[in-house]
Formats: sequence, C-alpha cells, structure tokens
Amino acid sequence: MASRLGSDYEIVEEGLSARTTAIDDPVDPRLNGSVYLPSALASHLPLDLVIIMLGTNDAKSYYHRTSYEIAVGMSKLVGQVLTSTGGVGTVYGAPQVRVVVPPPLAPVADPWLQGMFEGGREKTVELATQYRSLANFMKVDFFDAGRVIPTGGLDGNPFLRAKQCGSRQRPG
Repeated sequence: MASRLGSDYEIVEEGLSARTTAIDDPVDPRLNGSVYLPSALASHLPLDLVIIMLGTNDAKSYYHRTSYEIAVGMSKLVGQVLTSTGGVGTVYGAPQVRVVVPPPLAPVADPWLQGMFEGGREKTVELATQYRSLANFMKVDFFDAGRVIPTGGLDGNPFLRAKQCGSRQRPG
C-alpha cells in the first residue's frame, strides 16, 4: 500500500493474528482489539484515516457470536476511532474510518481448527451485509475485501498471495 501511495503517505500497520473485535480470548487476553485500539490510536495521532479489518476470529465456535454480534464488536471499534481526538497532552481531529469486511472463511482442513471455526464460514459470509449496514449507519466508508482477495491456508483465514502483493505469504 505504501509503495502505491508514494512518499507523501505514511502507513502504520497494527495487525496481530487472532485478534478479535471486542471480545476477550480465553487463552490470550492480548487479542481483544477494543482494549488495544485506544492506546494504539493515542500513540499514532494525528491520523487521517484508520482502516479496520477484523471479525474473522470472532466467528470461532467458542465465542457463540452471531454475525450481528460480531458487527456490534466492530461498531465499538469504529466509535473508539471516531472519538479519538487526543493523544497524551494534545488534541486533534478524529480520523476518518474505513470498515473492511474480511473475506469469508474457506473450508478448514485441520481437524483441530475445524472445531475452532465450526459454523464460522456461514457467519463470515453474512458479515458483508452486517458491516455494510453498520458503515451506513455510522456514516463511515466500507470495503468488501472478499471481492478482491481469497481465503485459504491452514486455518481458512485471509492471506495475500506472494505474486499479488510482492511479499511473502502471510495468514490473516
């Protein structure tokens, strides 16, 4: 993205594999995006645009979340960005937000991960409709990543192909 935008833009990437929108993981408390996001925003302000693509991991079977509940988690993140006007001792305008719905899960080959994501494909298919409605309601931009990238790999999550992006293959 940075190479396509050019030197007038700075891209700050804050991705973490297995992160959720706004729910605590029973194994790793660092994965709740809504707990992490306020500090990340404050450390990087001022920002023009925040792009958020989360929700796939919220579809894990042990969270028992519907696609609507996952979208509610995304709405919490959007609200955090839209109200993030201050760093430490500074005041800035809130950044714009773009909600990106991850592509739907692909079939999962590994038996352990099949149990983890049981029913997840159906939830992630419905996320595009839920996230689009959320973005319209909150008046923020929306993008459906499933229209341009596939899912796959060991856990069925999004990944970029090396030929497409010029970098190594990385699970989402």
